[in-house]
Amino acid sequence: MVKPQVREEALANACAVLRAGGVVAFPTETYYGLAVDPFNQAALSRLFALKGRSPDKPVLLIIDNPSQLASLVTEIPPSFPILMEKFWPGPLTLVFPGAATLPEMLTGFRGTIGVRVSSHPVARQLVRAFGRPITATSANFSGQSAAVAASGVLAQLGPEVDVVLDGGKTPGGLGSTLLGYQEGKVCLLRVGVISFAEIEAGLAGA
Repeated sequence: MVKPQVREEALANACAVLRAGGVVAFPTETYYGLAVDPFNQAALSRLFALKGRSPDKPVLLIIDNPSQLASLVTEIPPSFPILMEKFWPGPLTLVFPGAATLPEMLTGFRGTIGVRVSSHPVARQLVRAFGRPITATSANFSGQSAAVAASGVLAQLGPEVDVVLDGGKTPGGLGSTLLGYQEGKVCLLRVGVISFAEIEAGLAGA
């Protein structure tokens, strides 16, 4: 099976749009997501307005590799390195204590930040080309179904999105599994593609 890729010109254009404060839709291993520069307050505000998203709801990030966590988090909880080794790249979002430099809108005013490394080749292309983390909130109006194809992004969000990177259809279904660390143990914050039984098995086998 041929892995979806986007042309270098399209990638360069998407990165230029992100640097200018624009919004880029791109495929992930679950749904299409919306990328903005997470450190650009105006871009974040535009993203929330576009989705009609409540400001107390955080936005997760996609990184290229774990070394990029240094600018985002204050610590890496125990067990998280094992989970990163076993399930990244993939549909596992880990919630870390956020760095003080993160915009409050990004963390939902909670002081924590959800991060993952995507396994979708186009998402990997984009975050690598951009050179720093990107947002990856689902491409939809809040409360509506997330888009699983470029056509769905355009049908729902239309001209509000500056660029759509078409990587074909995505699986849909469940989103990424969301895990936190509370009271000395890993906890399930949102059911997703990777079952908690798989998480527990991964930790037990480490």
